[in-house]
Amino acid sequence: MRDVLLVIPSILMMAAPILIAAMGGLVSERSGIVNIALEGLMGIGAFTAATAHYFMEGSLGGASVWVALILAAMAGLTVSLIHAFASVSLGADQVISGTGINLLAIGVPVFLAQIIFKMERTQPFRIGMMPGPGGVYPTAYIALAVVLATWYVLYKRPVGLRLRACGEHPQAAAGAGIDVVAMRYAAVMASGALAGLAGACLVLTQTIQYTQHTINGAGFIALAAVSFGRWTPKGVTGSSILFGTAVALAIYMVNVESLRGLPPEFFSVLPYLITLGTLVAFSGKDWAPRAAGKPFDKGRS
Repeated sequence: MRDVLLVIPSILMMAAPILIAAMGGLVSERSGIVNIALEGLMGIGAFTAATAHYFMEGSLGGASVWVALILAAMAGLTVSLIHAFASVSLGADQVISGTGINLLAIGVPVFLAQIIFKMERTQPFRIGMMPGPGGVYPTAYIALAVVLATWYVLYKRPVGLRLRACGEHPQAAAGAGIDVVAMRYAAVMASGALAGLAGACLVLTQTIQYTQHTINGAGFIALAAVSFGRWTPKGVTGSSILFGTAVALAIYMVNVESLRGLPPEFFSVLPYLITLGTLVAFSGKDWAPRAAGKPFDKGRS
């Protein structure tokens, strides 16, 4: 039991970025825009946060962590406008648009790192985000606040009803006077901001610098959490914690004496095997918003 309690802070640390990014994906898909660019947007946020914190920690101390989080969210929001413009304004294929951002996020941070740091990664910062009582990082509380805010806006505010209507039947929503284009833009921008924030939470708690392998599929796991969670805040929270637990246990199990004979690659691939396994095991009825992935056409009935 004591070993289980000791690993809980690690589980929360691993789950928090996945959960924050997944909430961004949930908001976007509820509006009708599939955002598979979560991986790339997390990378943009992680690079922004690592760079900002490296240059500011000497002058701002611990406050630079919070400034870095804000800047990362702004960077994610800005880059997400590319996806919003292509998907909403131009009616482009949302999968292709999101893939383009993922590819962009591979090269741009490396290019900028070469210019700023003269190498293909950021310089390591001295001190990341510090854990609080019980070894729990503040990112767990940030994730909780994001979940509660998402639930409140989607189900307790009129804007949430309008956003969900845009994802279910945009023509009917437009007929009722809802600006579908504006709602989808806002949803994608919120998704980008949360993905950027998630990348910052990851790099400031789990590593000491940004590299090409910092995100390492966390954005795709967040995307899977949206589907596995049936596009509801409660379901996405549970699936994100499940996948975060899988990532934490993959690291923790390396220290288990009876498992040391297994190759280290087994533990590296374990979270992704669990992700695929759960999606296959629980696949069935399509719970996705009916208009998700479909361009909005005012003339279509």
